[in-house]
Amino acid sequence: MKRVLIITYYWPPSAGSGVQRWVKFTKYLPEFGWQPVIFTPENPDFGLLDPSLEKEVSPSTEVLKFPIWEPYQLFRHFKGKNLKDTSVILERKDPSLLDRLAVWMRGNLLIPDPRIFWVRPSVKFLADICEQNNFSAIITTGPPHSMHLIGRGLKRKTGLPWLADFRDPWSSWEFLDTLNLTSIARRYHQKLERTVFREADALCTISPTFKAEMETLSGKNVQLLTNGFDPDDLPKNFAPVSPAKKVLEIVYSGVIDSIRDPVPFLMGMKKIYGQDRGKIRLTLVGKVNQYVMKLIREDPWLNAHVYLPGYVSHKEVFEFYERAHALLLILTDTKNAKGNIPGKLFEYMATGRPIIALGDPQGDAAQIIYQAGAGEVFRHDDEAGLIRGLSEIAESSSEKGSNEYIQAYSRKNLTRDLVNLLEKAIEG
Repeated sequence: MKRVLIITYYWPPSAGSGVQRWVKFTKYLPEFGWQPVIFTPENPDFGLLDPSLEKEVSPSTEVLKFPIWEPYQLFRHFKGKNLKDTSVILERKDPSLLDRLAVWMRGNLLIPDPRIFWVRPSVKFLADICEQNNFSAIITTGPPHSMHLIGRGLKRKTGLPWLADFRDPWSSWEFLDTLNLTSIARRYHQKLERTVFREADALCTISPTFKAEMETLSGKNVQLLTNGFDPDDLPKNFAPVSPAKKVLEIVYSGVIDSIRDPVPFLMGMKKIYGQDRGKIRLTLVGKVNQYVMKLIREDPWLNAHVYLPGYVSHKEVFEFYERAHALLLILTDTKNAKGNIPGKLFEYMATGRPIIALGDPQGDAAQIIYQAGAGEVFRHDDEAGLIRGLSEIAESSSEKGSNEYIQAYSRKNLTRDLVNLLEKAIEG
């Protein structure tokens, strides 16, 4: 069996689609003749935790852990224990001078990201490991893009075939635009990115738009390797869509923040159902920012019709899906919005629940939804369309989506694509 070293910052008990992507690849790789070995921090700084994901990692999977030092540990000494990362500061309406200084330092001194201090010691540690193990390939996944610099260092030392997986862009990533980068810092990001593009044996990313952008920047062929769903995650005898009787149940799962805005949906929902208190309930499963929570709590109708259970485990999310008549998808309305394909989209489609989405009707996620026949996508400002879509969902009880089309996004089928990519990288 071939062995592959996978370098990732996010690993259980961390939560999120980036974790699930490589946990699922790790699960299915042995079925295709590849034994994964994971390299991840021993003491990472995670914002969200989901210990249930640890159960999905086979006891036979070797996980190498190595200590990491991150500047957030120092910054929290001054700002308080609850600070997890820069995104907390960026959500604040009136950041303090120290907040603004922290963001500037994050953007201009910690390049490509605060995990940069893990690169050199990790390369040294892993170079010795590679000498003692018969690895056939190396995989790095980012962000954080420092993981790719570890891959670059190992490539230079060992010559092993290296696949760089981009879950988000690098130099064109919209997040960088929030960090007040100087032109010098921006050019340094681009310089590091070019070295990774040039030295990696294979490149892959999660959406057609990101693929096209990376091919333009790199001058190389970039493979499309989307996220997907695992049939094993769906509860056995998952209930079909039930007719909406007294209450129309709509569920959203994931983060609600400054770039994922549910307000247009909330206002459309209130406009239709505001006169009848018993017809609809929206459940926002996950982390919701203070602005939206305040809006809901201060509006009596929304407060009565929007349920906020908070963050739940990945397994528990499917219990909410099972009770839903429809699933809400909120896509970003930002520079990278066209290439934004949330990992939960594929799980949404696997449930058969109709999807109602806010986002770019021409974006990559919208194309998947329409090709699957899984639902409809409305611009954030298309109030009339959104109202129509809500009305149609209330009148329908049928499942949505082509099962044959959706199966192409099963984690096992996607792992087969990954293995083909690895084999080509070795041959090349």
